[in-house]
Amino acid sequence: MNPFFVMSLLLGLALGQTASLCAPSEYIIHVEKRECAYCLAINTTICAGFCMTRDSNGKKLLLRSALSQNVCTYKEMLYRTALIPGCPHHTIPYYSYPVAVSCKCGKCNTDYSDCVHEKVRTNYCTKPQKLCNM
Repeated sequence: MNPFFVMSLLLGLALGQTASLCAPSEYIIHVEKRECAYCLAINTTICAGFCMTRDSNGKKLLLRSALSQNVCTYKEMLYRTALIPGCPHHTIPYYSYPVAVSCKCGKCNTDYSDCVHEKVRTNYCTKPQKLCNM
């Protein structure tokens, strides 16, 4: 095998993670409950960005661990709770949501992340909107 090719391949694998652009990004979550009069628009941060992945065309030349398909996911997060306005007394008016503190490129963990590839347009309000700046 060509030594230049081998060195290029090793350098590419070593620098792959540093070339990623995965970081907390501002995002607005729209939350509403059927019983409540308003929709709450919450400013928060999520993990978003580019993570270096490897093309599986070279799978015969590379180790299985080098073929990972990484996603931008939470490294550190905390939860905050917001009060949805206009809820009747018999309804729990609180909504807890994640806030990304730091992010990393890694395997998608379905315990706390949505690993769906399709973008579904569900983040909108059907009721009058109130803004929540946390």
